[in-house]
Amino acid sequence: MTVRLRRTPSNSSTTTAVDESNVISNTNGSANGGVGAHGSAHGSDEQHTHHGLGHVSFAPDTRSEKDKAAKLAEAAEVLAARWHNWHVRTLWTAVMIIAFGVILVAGHASVVALVTIIHTLVYREVISIAWVPSKAKKMPWFRTMTWYFLLSTNYYLYGQTVIQYFKQNGFVDSPLATHHSFVSFLLYVVGFVFFVFNLQKDHYKFQFSQFAWTHMTLLLVVVQSQFIIKNIFEGLVWFLLPVSLVICNDISAYVAGFFFGRTPLIQLSPKKTWEGFYGGFVATVIFGFFFSGFLNQYPYMICPVNNLRTNFWSGLECEPNPVFKVQDFVLSHKVQNWILTLSGGLLVVTRVKLAMFQVHAVVMALFASIIAPFGGFFASGAKRAFKLKDFGDYIPGHGGITDRMDCQFLMSFFAFLYYQSFIAVRDLTVAQAMETIVGSLSIEDQMVLYKMLGALLTEKGKLAL
Repeated sequence: MTVRLRRTPSNSSTTTAVDESNVISNTNGSANGGVGAHGSAHGSDEQHTHHGLGHVSFAPDTRSEKDKAAKLAEAAEVLAARWHNWHVRTLWTAVMIIAFGVILVAGHASVVALVTIIHTLVYREVISIAWVPSKAKKMPWFRTMTWYFLLSTNYYLYGQTVIQYFKQNGFVDSPLATHHSFVSFLLYVVGFVFFVFNLQKDHYKFQFSQFAWTHMTLLLVVVQSQFIIKNIFEGLVWFLLPVSLVICNDISAYVAGFFFGRTPLIQLSPKKTWEGFYGGFVATVIFGFFFSGFLNQYPYMICPVNNLRTNFWSGLECEPNPVFKVQDFVLSHKVQNWILTLSGGLLVVTRVKLAMFQVHAVVMALFASIIAPFGGFFASGAKRAFKLKDFGDYIPGHGGITDRMDCQFLMSFFAFLYYQSFIAVRDLTVAQAMETIVGSLSIEDQMVLYKMLGALLTEKGKLAL
């Protein structure tokens, strides 16, 4: 016999079935630890029912089956969306890599133009997210000022770079080069005065916030992008390697996270996982070591440039920096044993041939995989602050240009400082000597120097009388 107890809450009804034989057996079994645990072998029916709840069974609910079906359908829809995004993202990644390769072989001028276009688009995206169109309509010249500040900043930064790297082409003796810093300052002052003249009552807070946002964007985007251009002139390898390391880390972390991601990495970017982070780290270090060894073979990559007419077929040649020279290293017994243990006794390595450039590349790979992603997290924080999914929609599957460049600016700055601190050769060049002579000596003093240099070379037999 089965007793059915029905409880009906306000929002649902649940039917409970209790087996009477179980209730009785629990009551009569008090001596074996049943109801007797409460001090009585003959409790009330109510009490028996209470202790029989250990054998309660719930009748099947048809709604739970419907919920399961709905959840499965929802999961299938999410999975299909993820795979669609995967295919779109993969396609456009391939398109960007191919286009990047074409621009790379086209020459240094093409690469500089690419960087300029990219930082201009990033500047536009970042400036736009803090813009308030309803207020901007009342200040028609205000947005124009943001672009004016970009142009004046570009004039200063690009002018400084041209003077630094192309002195021998005649720029150093022009008035714009001689007084470049002063002209740049005057351009900035014009924008500053124009901004003050356009301050309007009831809009002070908005205008000053936009002024600060503009300068922050100039600093984080335009100034840092200038280090990318300096890297290009030091040799395309110092541009290509850092950029490639970030791309490799981004792709490998995405793939590892897509297939194995389980543990969230940081709250700012919910889709990032520790599994993706580890996968990106390992892949980037390995890629950096071998890809740098590949680039090391090509003078077009490792030679500094002194004009913008070079391309892959120009036959660029130079005396390479010592870090690019391949050397034979004998490994210590400790390192040999370490390699032997890791390979399970399969590899016996006593000496290796590599360039120190590959060691430097591993250091850069460590930065690209551990520190550079925080540039992306910083950008994610900005998007959360302004409730944005992406900075733009220029690239299907990727978002805006800023979404792809958020790590590159930080990485390029590191690459420039690392190169200047540990790799660059500090010898005085002819161009630097000429700059000092032309900028510091009068025409009369230059003539005296010319005669003294001629006499010195004649004395050494290097110049005929």
